[in-house]
Amino acid sequence: MTNRFLSIGECMVEMAPTSDGTFAMGFAGDTLNTAWYARKLLPETWDVSYLTAVGEDALSDNMVHFLDDAGIDTSLIERRADRTVGLYMIQLSEGERSFAYWRSESAARCLAANAEALQEKLDQAGLIYFSGITLGILSAADRRQFLDVVGKARSNGSTIAFDPNLRPRLWASEEDMCAAITEAAGFSDIVLPSFEDEASHFGDGSCEETARRYAAEGAGLVIVKNGPGDVICLQDGEMTALPANAVGSIVDTTAAGDSFNAGFLAARLQGESLAQCVDAGNRLASAVIGQRGALVDVVEHV
Repeated sequence: MTNRFLSIGECMVEMAPTSDGTFAMGFAGDTLNTAWYARKLLPETWDVSYLTAVGEDALSDNMVHFLDDAGIDTSLIERRADRTVGLYMIQLSEGERSFAYWRSESAARCLAANAEALQEKLDQAGLIYFSGITLGILSAADRRQFLDVVGKARSNGSTIAFDPNLRPRLWASEEDMCAAITEAAGFSDIVLPSFEDEASHFGDGSCEETARRYAAEGAGLVIVKNGPGDVICLQDGEMTALPANAVGSIVDTTAAGDSFNAGFLAARLQGESLAQCVDAGNRLASAVIGQRGALVDVVEHV
């Protein structure tokens, strides 16, 4: 396997609130956020690639240029003349965010339409990362193809990391969402859920219950994020609780989990211990939520 961190999903136009009440345009999305921070943290011996689909319009061009400028490899991005990119707007209330989306015609919804091409793009990736949002934007048929291709990549030696990132508005029903998320965990080596979402949609009574449920599907390592609470880790049957960082002022929780995942995975790819990986994720997420927007200039402080 090569030193390639391959993140798969949807990058969108982000309209984020500013301190003066206006909105600033940028580009973000859960798996892109993780790739962006991973590129900041990993040495140059690692390539960080983003796999998605975009349009052929000027806004899509700007998005690809943005990724290029961030040092993210864009060679695996499909261009489609019949589609464009999605958009979302962040609304904030005391640091907590809610979103409005415009993404029904997003080109990223077609990223798994060609299974053979997808397989070629996943070939030789050292780590493949995707999320429940990656799955949620796909049709049922494309989702089936996507998981089959991920399974083949895992069999060929790639490490698969998965954040369930439960977003019910993307799914026909909560039942469909939970079934697909559970199936995807069975294709994954590392699962990175957030307890609040898991409790809401799977009915878990504790972080430990969440960890055991995903481990039962075949994940060798489960890292359960729980806001300011302990991070619960289950690795090869051993449960560990590691403290989260104390956080001062919370400005914007956008990308908190995405940045934690980047810090954790980048540290793991560099051979750090489990405790060091969790600490790296905590430190990065703590810095990110102290500023507005998904992608902020904080890496030099973590």
